[in-house]
Amino acid sequence: MAFQTVIKTALALGLLAAGPAAAETYKFMTGPQGGSWYPLGGAIANFVRGVDADVRLRVQPGGGISNVMAVESGKAQVGLGNVTSTMDAIAGNAPFRGQAQNIRNLAVLYPQFFQFVVARDGDVGSIADMAGRAIAVGPRGHSGEQASRQSLEVFGLTYDDLSNVNHVGYVDAVALFKDRHVDAYTVFTTVPAGAVMDAASARDVRVLSYDDKALAALQVFNPQYVRHEIAAGTYPAQDEPVTTFGTWTQVIVNAALPDDAAYAIVKALAENLEGIAAVVSAMDGATVEMLATPVGMPLHPGAQRFYHEAGVLD
Repeated sequence: MAFQTVIKTALALGLLAAGPAAAETYKFMTGPQGGSWYPLGGAIANFVRGVDADVRLRVQPGGGISNVMAVESGKAQVGLGNVTSTMDAIAGNAPFRGQAQNIRNLAVLYPQFFQFVVARDGDVGSIADMAGRAIAVGPRGHSGEQASRQSLEVFGLTYDDLSNVNHVGYVDAVALFKDRHVDAYTVFTTVPAGAVMDAASARDVRVLSYDDKALAALQVFNPQYVRHEIAAGTYPAQDEPVTTFGTWTQVIVNAALPDDAAYAIVKALAENLEGIAAVVSAMDGATVEMLATPVGMPLHPGAQRFYHEAGVLD
């Protein structure tokens, strides 16, 4: 066999052995274990794989602020975010350094509720009563941790005024509360929150309300904070509605994410709304129109193409 023929044969065999190109894998930042974002991320990743086998999402735990930083820097390509934190990044507000340039919106999902949880039989009737007491808040870099600091400040307190501040995830926060090592803990998630129901199985709990003055003060920190109400009966022994604040969960991506990948992710969301609602009940009744809700930030071209084809975007 001539030398050239040998080389051609070897190359052909090598190409055959290589098979089809490997699926592209993108890092997908979600939330802490025990919250709604982590299982939601897993569900979305599975749905995306069903829509386009060449697009894979590798789910990682994260937080609202740290996810935005990771996606902006390109350390992650996809992330779950809170509109409050994302808009802070685009505006260049603290804790972000400089205005974010690489964040694009993909889809708006559902409302998030900030929940300040205390013992029903305790003597913490207001956040102002937390002076000299212990609390569990989210890890630094999470939207819930920032909202916790801001809530304390609205009531004239800082972390220095508390006896102990634990920067832990929801699972550890609930454990500390059950064991009476903290007087309160905070979560920024859906309702009913699993982290609140878990604590309620061991202790009678109460979610603190915010009055109009406190809500107005919080909106000075971030105009994207909106008034939310937790309906009576959401939690055991909750006879009255609770007024709190929150934002909306969204899917964000880096601007460099290929259009086809962004298109596949939005398509997976749109075609599996009921499946997503089975994981996060706040998605019950969600529509493609809701996914395309404008939030004041640029939409990724891949998402724009899908929404246009779906007839929900001009």
